[in-house]
Amino acid sequence: MKKLVVLLFLFLAFAKGNAQLLNPVKWTTQIEKKSNGNYVLTFNGTIENGWHLYSQFTAEGGSLPLEILFKNQKGNFELIGQTKESKTKTAYNDIFEVNETFFEKKAILTQEICLINTKLSKVEVSFDFQVCKEACINLEKNFTFVIPTQTTTGLVAPEVTSDTTSTAIDTKLAVVKEVSKRAIPTVSSSAPEEEDIGLWSIFIIAFFSGFAALLTPCVFPMIPMTVSFFTKQSKSKSAGVRNAIFYGVSIIVIYVLLGVLVTWLFGADALNALSTNVWFNLGFFILLVVFAASFLGAFEIMLPNSWANKVDSQADRGGVIGILFMALALAIVSFSCTGPIVGTLLVQAASKGGIAPIVGMLGFSLALALPFMLFALFPGWLNSLPKSGGWLNTVKVVLGFLELALAFKFLSNADLVLQLHLLEREVFLAIWIAIFGTLALYLFGKITLPHDSPMTHISVGRLSLGLVVLSFTIYMIPGLWGAPLQLINAFPPPMEYSESPLGFGANSISNATPVSALPEGAKLGPHQIVVFDDYDKGLAYAKTVNKPIMLDFTGHACVNCRKMENNVWSDERILTLLKNQVVVISLYVDDKRELLKSEQFVSKSTGSRIETIGDKWTDFMISTYKTNTQPLYVLTDLTGGNLNTQQPTISFVGIEEYESWLKQGISKFIK
Repeated sequence: MKKLVVLLFLFLAFAKGNAQLLNPVKWTTQIEKKSNGNYVLTFNGTIENGWHLYSQFTAEGGSLPLEILFKNQKGNFELIGQTKESKTKTAYNDIFEVNETFFEKKAILTQEICLINTKLSKVEVSFDFQVCKEACINLEKNFTFVIPTQTTTGLVAPEVTSDTTSTAIDTKLAVVKEVSKRAIPTVSSSAPEEEDIGLWSIFIIAFFSGFAALLTPCVFPMIPMTVSFFTKQSKSKSAGVRNAIFYGVSIIVIYVLLGVLVTWLFGADALNALSTNVWFNLGFFILLVVFAASFLGAFEIMLPNSWANKVDSQADRGGVIGILFMALALAIVSFSCTGPIVGTLLVQAASKGGIAPIVGMLGFSLALALPFMLFALFPGWLNSLPKSGGWLNTVKVVLGFLELALAFKFLSNADLVLQLHLLEREVFLAIWIAIFGTLALYLFGKITLPHDSPMTHISVGRLSLGLVVLSFTIYMIPGLWGAPLQLINAFPPPMEYSESPLGFGANSISNATPVSALPEGAKLGPHQIVVFDDYDKGLAYAKTVNKPIMLDFTGHACVNCRKMENNVWSDERILTLLKNQVVVISLYVDDKRELLKSEQFVSKSTGSRIETIGDKWTDFMISTYKTNTQPLYVLTDLTGGNLNTQQPTISFVGIEEYESWLKQGISKFIK
């Protein structure tokens, strides 16, 4: 009986020690041989309730996307298209300020391959992914597919996969205690509803972009000309109205077909994947700069004249076919004005994936076609239209300045991904201040551009717009000194990504830590807390100042880590303790920088190969604290011993509980 009790005690102790090791996604695989000799690899993931597994195509700047690596691809097989995904959901994350895409309950991914090496016996694949609930976990999973030797086609029995997830434990997993705040913004249970919200946003933006294009010198003068043509050439008023409406519908059809073409050529998610790519962001930056230069008058972007001439000749045929060609002629002739807007809109919409390009072109063309329909129905309105003139070029120039400002957002994305620190927050804001300041001077008539008409005075409307732009420019200036600039917070780099996180003149602020006075290896973290991102350097400093250590296991893409920093660390009571009573060491488990070859090793806890800095801190967390979730906070003494014996670690909690936990550990260190 005693032996049974001892065994039971040991089992419970083991279960308790590993209770926080989580692996919320269970994978199975299968391989199918197709009739053309190719193979389809299928990955089936079952996700525990409440957890989210992030898609390959989730937005840049949010949680980490699923990364798929085909390890032995070179010289053995080729990928046919992209890895396809089953149904996903999309929800706005107010911490990262992006729309995140993720799986719930079930994730199915398929990849078709074509063998180059006919003697190949197996295909090795690795998944690197993130799942979140009350906490976030970074996991790695390795799969091995055995190539079937039989010549028949069809499904082959599911393959056994080699499991090298970060946990590598198949014992029962503990249920994480529910907390009031979730790791992911709450979404409805209906995926189409959430997709509709995103599509409606795209439609509205595209609709207003269409109105902007309408006010350009290539399009606006064609409204009275075209409507007058239909009303005069038609045998009756009703026929003129009918023809003009059909003309508008034709415009919509042409632009929607363009959206269909983009979706068909690139696929529903191809541009979405590109949107997180450095080269895509750099290419789009160059494209927008070219568009802006065209709008500002440097040159005209035009399609070949022969296209317009051929279309015009067809438009003379009359009838339904003639009207269709007239609509096509409008699209071609106005391309120098609408092209930059359509190009920007298409790429932006296509990066959302799915039918977004089609919805975007529908909104754009509807706004473009509406005036032709309405003025055909009510010809008297033509008399109220302002005359064509220099104001149309002003609209075009304003759009050029906006395109130029937007271009630097994409350059900033590339810089953030590469962590080059070439376009930090101050530089970005300085560029925007220069762009919008110059736009204000232009609107006030202090600057003229090549296609501007002589101006003796400025209109009240132009003056009002100039005042708005000037006010916006002045609003951005304090951002150079560290102001948060909530109105444009999604555009510039984050506060931490700057030459001086405190803004210019930080050393003169009495309550701030001078950047020059930071200890070796330290930096200013959230709320100007001095933090280390290297354990050894942080430990050495803690010994010199004789303070306890707070280990902060975190991640660049950990949403609840940001929530804790924003909502808990910002409290004055917590902030005082973190700044004065402890040494904070933040260890990023998703840091993708590679370790030196001499520092890489195979984990004794998980069997995984530790190749990156993030792998190193993940293994440290699992092997020492038996958990793989973030955020995770540990208070230790200078020898690494836990100061909170009753509650050694703490995660996503409220201010009161966090303060109590900190004070208990600090008081024990002092004693």
